[in-house]
Amino acid sequence: MAGKPSRALVLYGDGLARSVHPSNTHIHSLASIGNCGFLSLPHAPPAETENERTVREFAHLLDASEAYTLASGLKAKGSENEISTLSERFMGLKAALVTDNSSLTSFGKMIGLDVLQLNEIHRKSDDSFPSDATATGLLRLLGFEGEKCLDVSLYDSVFLHISGDNVGMVDSLIGSVMRMAQPGSEIAPRLHLSLVLSYGSVTHKDVSVFNVKKTPEEGINPAFQGLVPRQSYTMRGEKTRGDVRDYCPMLVAQWQDAVTRKDLVETLSFEALKKLSGNLVIPADRFIHEVAFKLWKAPKYGA
Repeated sequence: MAGKPSRALVLYGDGLARSVHPSNTHIHSLASIGNCGFLSLPHAPPAETENERTVREFAHLLDASEAYTLASGLKAKGSENEISTLSERFMGLKAALVTDNSSLTSFGKMIGLDVLQLNEIHRKSDDSFPSDATATGLLRLLGFEGEKCLDVSLYDSVFLHISGDNVGMVDSLIGSVMRMAQPGSEIAPRLHLSLVLSYGSVTHKDVSVFNVKKTPEEGINPAFQGLVPRQSYTMRGEKTRGDVRDYCPMLVAQWQDAVTRKDLVETLSFEALKKLSGNLVIPADRFIHEVAFKLWKAPKYGA
């Protein structure tokens, strides 16, 4: 654990897990020095639109599925007063969401996030993506100015949502952030960097290709299948989770100099994480608790 609270930058590549290529060297470099794993999601409801999926999966990432249920009109009107903000749930956590998705903008505001557009970060009005300028802008929001860590910051955590065919954008941004947070700098021991990549909309073919359950070929003797205990990601406390999707989890890599453990993963891929990751599988709604713990905004992650 760091001697001071961390500040978190979460890069969320919505639907980009399939697009990672060996040429995306910065993504793989982050995985090679960090701690990796899967974040399991529930099944999608029938006839879900792409915008609905985007908001629902982001809501799970922030353990805000109840707020999403209320926002979707699945509970009676007037229930909006039941929605707790991220700040209320996590000891005054100051958080911002950077996104150009209008549905996600509305949801983010509802759960107490300050919402910014990407062009506000790199201060350009065109569609280009200067990674160094964007990295500088994101780190500035977290109180990292130049190579210095300021005593105060606008936010404790910043979530950047990137969708579409933009894995190269994520790759270049990671490269810029990691150059600015070199080990030995003031930034490195205080910046908790997370990369989360989801599969987006899934199909029946994905069930066998990206399944986190081990098969007999992977070392489980069929004679003892009934004796294998339930994995923790299928449980909530002492109760079994009723809706767990065993395929197409989110891929996650986390790094903070001298704080996070390094596992055996060298490349960010489904196959590498299944065989070598340190975290294996946790429910997506536990992710924000682990991040908040690093920021000293939760007593214990996973609690």
